[in-house]
Amino acid sequence: MIKFLLNQKVREETQLSPNMTVLNYLRTQTNKTGTKEGCGSGDCGACTVVLGELVNGQLQYRSVNSCLTFVSALHGKQLITVEDLQNTDKSLHPVQQALVEFHGSQCGYCTPGFIMSMFALSKNRPQANKEDILESLAGNLCRCTGYRPIIDAAMSLSTDKPILDQFAELELRTIEKLKSISNEPATLNYKNLSSFSPTTTDELAELLLTYPDARLLAGGTDLALEVTQFQREIKQLISVNLVADMKVLEETDSDIIIGANLPISDCYEVISKHYPDFGELLHRFASLQVRNQGTLGGNIANASPIGDAPPLLIALNANITLRRGKESRTIPIEDYFISYKVTAQQPSEFIEKIIIPMPEAHKEFRAYKLSKRLDDDISAVCGAFNLELDNGVVSSMRIAFGGMAATPKRAAACEQALLGKKWNVATVKAAMITLENDFEPLSDFRASKEYRSQTAANMLYRFFIEQQNVNNQIETRVTSYV
Repeated sequence: MIKFLLNQKVREETQLSPNMTVLNYLRTQTNKTGTKEGCGSGDCGACTVVLGELVNGQLQYRSVNSCLTFVSALHGKQLITVEDLQNTDKSLHPVQQALVEFHGSQCGYCTPGFIMSMFALSKNRPQANKEDILESLAGNLCRCTGYRPIIDAAMSLSTDKPILDQFAELELRTIEKLKSISNEPATLNYKNLSSFSPTTTDELAELLLTYPDARLLAGGTDLALEVTQFQREIKQLISVNLVADMKVLEETDSDIIIGANLPISDCYEVISKHYPDFGELLHRFASLQVRNQGTLGGNIANASPIGDAPPLLIALNANITLRRGKESRTIPIEDYFISYKVTAQQPSEFIEKIIIPMPEAHKEFRAYKLSKRLDDDISAVCGAFNLELDNGVVSSMRIAFGGMAATPKRAAACEQALLGKKWNVATVKAAMITLENDFEPLSDFRASKEYRSQTAANMLYRFFIEQQNVNNQIETRVTSYV
């Protein structure tokens, strides 16, 4: 049984397929048809709903794509749809009213999704500026309005004080209801399908020993596509959604430790503080709806050759901790990827945490993502560079690329061409040529192999130019003070 709040009403569900998405649940089980299906793959935002959940005892709202969210993820949370926003006196919610007043809807198909993204923004950042609004709405597509009236409507909601609506009035009651159900384990069984939602890492480890063939579900933003796009059945699911001790974020003197179950949107602030380029890439990682559910652990475990985070983690010499039963082992992340979609992860083993070294003052890290769109797109090529110089000579260099091979991979020949050499144009241009020995990229609909090879080499040259410019600026500032 799973138990959750649908707006303010407690729902207990026992006869649901674990493969059912929240979108289909709303439209077929509750007659809430305001939530629309546009793409079924998390790209358009028409199906956006908001989940309320307890974080450190406080109610936090997150916009998510209901087409990529399995019903098991609702356990212990509050599900809010566009129908729920209407005030108790039947008047429109301020977010809905703003869309009306600024003529932000034409055909109306995408409007419920925009409203729900704006609602979440109004709760999380009532003083949102235009940049906040653009980030919040980047995962919602509209083919009619040209976005300006929608953005204007969102801007009109920016205020010094949170919107006083029925959700604010009922907040304490909502928190009490969620507290009563949030720590309960959950299961769903339907015909030959089953899902489990453990609440601790120990429970998760035991379940994976019992069901070694079960699919592990974190955000589900990729796994759900097997159901929605490929029409497959997933017989056994184990969701880590409720495993709180895998949502840790810890900064030590030497490392940033990130639980494999922590949503990407919760990693951004800390990672960006220490590695601005990594933070910028996370800012472009899919849409806010996806970042609110997707995890770094899932991005790694997916083992996609074009996953955004792995090349950066490899360049930073990050480690991951794998656990099976009561035993754990920590390996360099570069050793995790064996071949296309094949990893070092053993049966019943799972990623428990990611360990990123703290930046060192004498090292410089940069990352570049090339994609057809700036926002909400998968990279054609992603490159990461971690450089250490000693009196102008390359003493250490780690280079990793995504989109250039069957796995995220280091550029070993290129690194060797740079080590021990003067960091200058001639050295860098010679190293650019050696990338041909490191990679034989494929052509696909994102990019040709020639384009990938050329842009990967250009990324190295760009890194050199930017690093030189930064150092020159520093030297100029120092000289001006002498």
